Amino acid sequence: MIEYLRRIASHRLAWGLLAASAFALELCALFFQHVLGLHPCVMCIYERIALLGVLTAGLLGMVAPERWYLRWSAMLLWGYSAFWGLKLALKHVDYQMNPSPFNVCEGFVDFPAWAPLDKWVPWMFYPDGDCSEISWQFLGFSMPQWLVVIFAAYLLVFVIVAAGNLIKGRCCN
Repeated sequence: MIEYLRRIASHRLAWGLLAASAFALELCALFFQHVLGLHPCVMCIYERIALLGVLTAGLLGMVAPERWYLRWSAMLLWGYSAFWGLKLALKHVDYQMNPSPFNVCEGFVDFPAWAPLDKWVPWMFYPDGDCSEISWQFLGFSMPQWLVVIFAAYLLVFVIVAAGNLIKGRCCN
């Protein structure tokens, strides 16, 4: 089993599936925004960036997964993005489940001055929605609640694959 987990992270197909899943979720977000007319909030934009981190990790892992330094760089980016996305999604759910004047997200995104994504790519990164508004549900769960499930799944799979690559101290072969 451990050898299987080690091998799975060394194949492009696994990394391609990771990238494809994150890309599909990004396309869904854009569909909700531009076709269904749902306005993204600040937390939605941050969650999109976390998904872009997972997508980037999948693409990086596809480059040369047999090389340990690229594989581990991709895995660390994957784990960090999944953890950060889960943290953001949980905070977003808190904004929706416990709305109050004291529990609100910022009114604008806080991008670094050297990368103002909301000005460069406003069709994807400009927030004009309310974080506490529940404008879409599926099976009784809001979009941030589904993102909690998605990021938790990404994080769980990362932990399993990383553990499989760390056991017996053979992380770098």
